[in-house]
Amino acid sequence: MPFLKEPTHIILLLIVITILFGAKRLPDSARSLGRSMRIFKSEMREMKSDEPGTVGKNEDSSEK
Repeated sequence: MPFLKEPTHIILLLIVITILFGAKRLPDSARSLGRSMRIFKSEMREMKSDEPGTVGKNEDSSEK
């Protein structure tokens, strides 16, 4: 039983979401979700670009 396979199911779901959250809140929610995804992607890129040799080292030990 596939979920949301037919277009009528998707339309019905969108109508229910619009009724529950209201037409004014949906754009704000989508905007905040977009910002969160952008921040998450940039953090993931930053983690991938870190040098693998620095993982697990304590910063305080280099100051002594």
